[in-house]
Amino acid sequence: MRLRRLLALLVFGLALPAAPAGAEAMLARYEVRVAGLLVLRMEALFDLDGPRYLIRARIRSAGLAGALASSDQITSAEGAWRGADPVPLRFLAEGSWRGSPRQVVLDYALPGRPQLRALEPPNGTEWEVVPEPLRHGTMDTLSALAKLARIVALTGRCDTEAAVFDGRRRADYTVRTAGTERLALEGAFAGEALRCAFEGRVIAGFRTGHDPEEARRPHPATAWLARPLPGQAPLPVRVELASRWFGTVRVVLVGVQPLRQEIAEQRR
Repeated sequence: MRLRRLLALLVFGLALPAAPAGAEAMLARYEVRVAGLLVLRMEALFDLDGPRYLIRARIRSAGLAGALASSDQITSAEGAWRGADPVPLRFLAEGSWRGSPRQVVLDYALPGRPQLRALEPPNGTEWEVVPEPLRHGTMDTLSALAKLARIVALTGRCDTEAAVFDGRRRADYTVRTAGTERLALEGAFAGEALRCAFEGRVIAGFRTGHDPEEARRPHPATAWLARPLPGQAPLPVRVELASRWFGTVRVVLVGVQPLRQEIAEQRR
């Protein structure tokens, strides 16, 4: 699986459960290492408490990877809640990957019917087009995050699934509870954490010229969720997944802070 596909799975893994009453939105900072080398820095802003939700994530190349091929992407999603289910309204991903501009804009005039409003580069060049019927009943990647958020907040477990269309690929994700584990100090956290097992499977929107059977292989990952700040919501403190070409990919929480003032300013 190519690193860009790995990043999609990592973003899905970085879910922040809905905050308990009185808790604040938070900004979480992560470092991504491949075979022990720093390759990316990630920031994730979460505001999931209330009738609507907002998630914004930024991924930037770092270390040797940043020196060789600079990449910077911002992804955001907003929507409303229908019980424990997210109702997406808009999804945006834009930036550059290895110097090439990338953009995806989805909106949802009808629930479960994503409409592509912008796509750069267009499908049909690097990626096969996802048939329209396979897009029905899907949500964007970050709204799938919000769904996982509600499940963890309501049940204390991470058992859920989501049908996802991100403008290019159609994938199915499943998450299962794998127990608890005490983690040694690394980055900004040490202590007891909920262990969640992820699996992603792409079913359409394959890269042109690639073996579709190879692309359909399930891609597992593991995330550990805990409370690095007393009285605040739990969030992923570590994520791990294996890459066929890049070795082990590790995402580690290196900082977190409440964001009451920043969220208020964004909502004005």
